[in-house]
Amino acid sequence: MNKPIIEFQDFSFQYNSQSEPTLKHLNLTINEGEKVLVVGPSGSGKSTFAHCINGLIPYKYQGEITGKAKIKGKNLQETSIFDLSFDTGTVLQDTDGQFIGLTVAEDIAFTLENDAVKQSQMQKKVAQWAKTIGVADHLDKRPQDLSGGQKQRVSMAGVLINESPILLFDEPLANLDPATGKEAIGLIDEMHQRSQATVVIIEHRLEDALAKPVDRIIVFNDGEIIADQTPNELLRTDLLPTNGIREPLYLTALKYAGVDFSDARNTEDLINPTVQQKVSDWQAKLPEKTEYTSQIPLFSMEHVSYKYHKQDPYILNDLSLTLHQGEKISVVGKNGAGKSTLFKAICGFIQPSGQMKWQDQIIDKESIKERADKIGYVMQNPNQMISQKMIFDEVALGLVLRGEDSEKIKEKVFHTLKVCGLYPFRNWPIAALSYGQKKRVTIAAILVLEPEMLVLDEPTAGQDFRHYSEMMAFIEELNQLGKTIVMITHDMHLMLEYSDRALVINDGKILADTDPIDVLTNEKLIEQASLKETSLFTLAKRLKLADPAEFIRRFIQYDREVRFL
Repeated sequence: MNKPIIEFQDFSFQYNSQSEPTLKHLNLTINEGEKVLVVGPSGSGKSTFAHCINGLIPYKYQGEITGKAKIKGKNLQETSIFDLSFDTGTVLQDTDGQFIGLTVAEDIAFTLENDAVKQSQMQKKVAQWAKTIGVADHLDKRPQDLSGGQKQRVSMAGVLINESPILLFDEPLANLDPATGKEAIGLIDEMHQRSQATVVIIEHRLEDALAKPVDRIIVFNDGEIIADQTPNELLRTDLLPTNGIREPLYLTALKYAGVDFSDARNTEDLINPTVQQKVSDWQAKLPEKTEYTSQIPLFSMEHVSYKYHKQDPYILNDLSLTLHQGEKISVVGKNGAGKSTLFKAICGFIQPSGQMKWQDQIIDKESIKERADKIGYVMQNPNQMISQKMIFDEVALGLVLRGEDSEKIKEKVFHTLKVCGLYPFRNWPIAALSYGQKKRVTIAAILVLEPEMLVLDEPTAGQDFRHYSEMMAFIEELNQLGKTIVMITHDMHLMLEYSDRALVINDGKILADTDPIDVLTNEKLIEQASLKETSLFTLAKRLKLADPAEFIRRFIQYDREVRFL
């Protein structure tokens, strides 16, 4: 029988800056070699739980502890963070914040250098792990110059090389395209099997995280563990949706159709003629989705090309497109396809060749400020946008620079903070926020300015389902007022649910410009653009439904109606 490696006994923790405990009476044992998935809404205590495992609590984040916590047999309060660092290797959500070395090789070797490992042995181990993780061709590059998926691999190599008995992954999928995310989950599973380490994964994207088996799912809410079950046991219940966590979409569809889960041991038991008939009958009762397509051009570009350095290949390659007033558009594609560069060009951050127009007026010579009055851009990395110390000041900054009345500023900022789920933190310093909360601050700082076109680069990365839904509901309100919404996203369900048009970018070109559902029901396109087939489409195919695309359309419309009643 495996020994306990992580133990919490009636454990509570309260930050010095907080009036209530963040973790409350935790009783939990994780055994050696287990692979555990931790889920829960934002603020549920997941990150604080992680900080206890890797020793950041109580050594960096101080507060009051009651009860006991042991990591590999060592009492958390009696062991130094240095000693705990040998037991737990952590891969952070924000990979840029984890890099130390000037090159990939240096970064992977950092732990070994600290341990004074001989250079010949160090080089051998770096080469070995770089090959295992798939970054052997990038050892001389700067980590910051890599794609999101490559950065994730470098971070993993830097942790795995230390051969820690516990591997902690903090939202490993947050910044990865669907195919790379699936690959990352596969890589984590492979490393788990190879090393026999104990793996703890904290992740919002539950369905993607379950692409490979886990032993248990631990559900947090309000600082407490409300479930600790196998995936099959948990997914048969309503615990996930009732606690603000999105369950796999195919399960939601089956539940809507009235399928009985009580006797199902696994998903294979749900694929049978009775279930097929129930799903078909349910779909037939749903109304067809009404479509709206705007035909009034708002922004256009013709033959736009750009490369960062003369010797580099084109990031944007003779690209032409038109965005219409009032559209909701998702821009998808693999990491490094040119999506973010495209919108840097639109906002004037870079100067490409070709021509751009706003309402049929050429804007090639307009400054960043002039374009910002029309186009609001929220960057993928919140740390690159934040300039103020306090949340209120950051969100209010644009209105202050415009010279608006102080009372009007307060009213607008408070309204936007409430919509973005940040109002309780309005007087907090930004430094005290999580990565996901910082993301909401940067979105709020742009939303409060009410631009005509809003460009959101990964708007839901790191967001729980409740904040995701609230954010998108507000963005839809803006859209209904005539705002054009453009989202650069790796979230395939966001594309399906909140877009009426999808642009698929690959190697700086538009691979497809079509209905979002047509993207994720086209297997060739999915492979070309490193996307991922939705589980709804997989379910429809396995049940042999006559029209899988129509099934998805009707599910999405019905699901939204149910959730927003």
